[in-house]
This record gives sequence, structure tokens and C-alpha cells, in this order.
Amino acid sequence: MEGENIFLRAVEPQDIDFILELENDSDNWRLSETLFPYSRYDIENFVLNTEHDIFVNKQLRLMIVAKSSRKTIGCIDLFEFDALHKRAGIGIIISKENRKNGFASEALQLMKNHAFNFLGLHQLFCHIQPNNQLSINLFTKLGYQQTGIKKDWEFYDGKYEDVYFFQLINS
Repeated sequence: MEGENIFLRAVEPQDIDFILELENDSDNWRLSETLFPYSRYDIENFVLNTEHDIFVNKQLRLMIVAKSSRKTIGCIDLFEFDALHKRAGIGIIISKENRKNGFASEALQLMKNHAFNFLGLHQLFCHIQPNNQLSINLFTKLGYQQTGIKKDWEFYDGKYEDVYFFQLINS
């Protein structure tokens, strides 16, 4: 899948160190609901031994690559794939040094096109913490609508916090 400034590609063995760095950055743990660091073995096992078939694993991870530098700059995921109800969650992370360049918007558009036009999904959804205004702005700009609030959904820093539920319906 190719856009103007980026392209999405399957995960390859050369991505192990990049994924390990992203997954083990504790600043990202709240977003990914990670509690402990991953080992290199964990990431290698995921990359080398996981069948990268959304119908088998119920998830799909693609790498985001900047066309100008050919450098991997992030990951985009479909998760909780439900073929029966034709929906999936969507998540994205861009490396810190590559944020605020429009790459996330472009990657989300490419994944949306893949999900709706190739996989035949009816909707995409995501969960966003109320204090994550950058993500709220990003997803809202792309047509996602906040359709609910999950009250006391996450326990973080000794207290429960709400999570916003956003959906994009394929009309």
C-alpha cells in the first residue's frame, strides 16, 4: 500500500530492533496496555513465527516506511478483527522523531482503504484516553466519531480513568 509520502509493508526480520525499541519505550505502555518490557526473543518469535494472516491471528501489523528516506518510522495495526461482524480495532504509533509530519494521517487513510475495500469491513474503531488530544484530533480529522465513553475503563497511576470510543463506519 503506497501513499504520497509513505508506504505500508509487511513486518520483516529487519524490523525486530525497531519494534523492540517501540514496544519497550515505557512512554508508549499506557497506549498499548503493556505492563512489562518485551524480550528480544518475544519480538523475534512474533516476527519470525507468527502467521501474518488477519483471518488466522485476528490482527495485522504493518510497518510504516517514509518514501523519501526508506526508513521505517512506525507501525499500524488492525486488531480484534471480527470477520462475522466486519469490524476491527485500529492503532498506530509513529516514532517520536517522525511525529507531526502527516505520516499518521496518511497511514490511517491507507489502512482504512485496505480495511474497507480489500477486507470488506463495515467499521473501524479505536479507544483514546481523554487527555490524548493529539490522537483525538487525528482520528476526528479523519472522520472518526466519538460514539461512547467507557467509564472507569483503565486503571492507571492508582486511579480509574475513562476511555473514549471512536468509530468510523464504511458508508
